[in-house]
Amino acid sequence: MKRLSKVSHYAKQGFLVLRTDWVPSLNDPVVDKKLTVVGVVKDVFGPVKRPYVAVKPRVKNPESYIGALLYVDSSRKKSGPGRKARSGKKRYKGGKARRPAPRKRG
Repeated sequence: MKRLSKVSHYAKQGFLVLRTDWVPSLNDPVVDKKLTVVGVVKDVFGPVKRPYVAVKPRVKNPESYIGALLYVDSSRKKSGPGRKARSGKKRYKGGKARRPAPRKRG
């Protein structure tokens, strides 16, 4: 578990924004001091030395976390070497998705 920083504000796009001294990985789980999951890291932007981090909240009242210290808990990360990302499309031979048949006009 590594300290991120204090939450500076809640953006109108629905993200908790904070400034940190290091760059966390995307989709890392973010927890508070009680180890409850607050959200996940969705974006890192700004200068390299002190970047901003946007956290997509998974709590009911994210505005209550303004000014609270948040941490990255890499031990809770779900992805691993055997885990695959799945899309909703059905795959066929050659790995390509089949196109639908054209509609008849007239």
